Amino acid sequence: MSQYTQPQQPYTPAQPPGSRPARNGLGTSALVLGIIGTVSGLIPFFFWLAGILGLIALILGLAGRGRAKRGEATNKGVTTFGAVLGLVALILSVVGAVLTFKAVDDVVTDINKAVADSSASAKPAAGGGAAGGDAGGTEGKDDVLREGDSAAYDDGLEVTVNAPASYTADEFAIGHTKGNSAYTVSVVIENKGKEKFDATLVTVDARAGEDGVNAEQIFDGKVGEGFSGTVLPGKKITATYAFDAPADAKDLTVEVGPGLDWDASQWELKL
Repeated sequence: MSQYTQPQQPYTPAQPPGSRPARNGLGTSALVLGIIGTVSGLIPFFFWLAGILGLIALILGLAGRGRAKRGEATNKGVTTFGAVLGLVALILSVVGAVLTFKAVDDVVTDINKAVADSSASAKPAAGGGAAGGDAGGTEGKDDVLREGDSAAYDDGLEVTVNAPASYTADEFAIGHTKGNSAYTVSVVIENKGKEKFDATLVTVDARAGEDGVNAEQIFDGKVGEGFSGTVLPGKKITATYAFDAPADAKDLTVEVGPGLDWDASQWELKL
């Protein structure tokens, strides 16, 4: 009885000796990063991301092309396209940086211009002196606003504070302390500009004496309403304020703020 022997199949290697799998990772990564970098370069303020991704994509793309030339990768076209997109992203990042910095510089310039436009310059009272006589104008070394002087703003707004006058608050007045003195101050706002002026946001505060203690505003049936309404171009508006000051106070500092877009100005008034 003969023994049957099944012939053995010859062994075939999984891959030919010496061959390696294609290393296409660099090319694929370059393409992905190049696409993201290019898209980022089209979005304002994302120039920095486009620059980073574009540089990495360009480096990976060039390295991937080297692999393709050595036969280690098979995606030469993808790698080349990724490197090109990386270069495009770098160019867009430079353009974006220039545009962004220019936009920021324009905003800063506009802000500085707005601040400069809102600043006030001292304007002496008519005749070179104050309503009280010897307070003087604002020319020369004494640049402090006195009674009757005007703070002239670049947009045509002028604020004038007149000399204080003694005031007797009624018995139901709010803000007046017994033993203190009360004074009224007339504030005039003239709109010499071309736009309407909203007077509702005007603030008027005062400090009294050498120590600059807060001079509380007095409210009674005659004073305390303040400014309201809108001032048309070429028109004026006047409001009278009353302040409570220590009996021995010899001066009153009044600060008037026309609104959020204007710097406040101060007047040194003699009591």
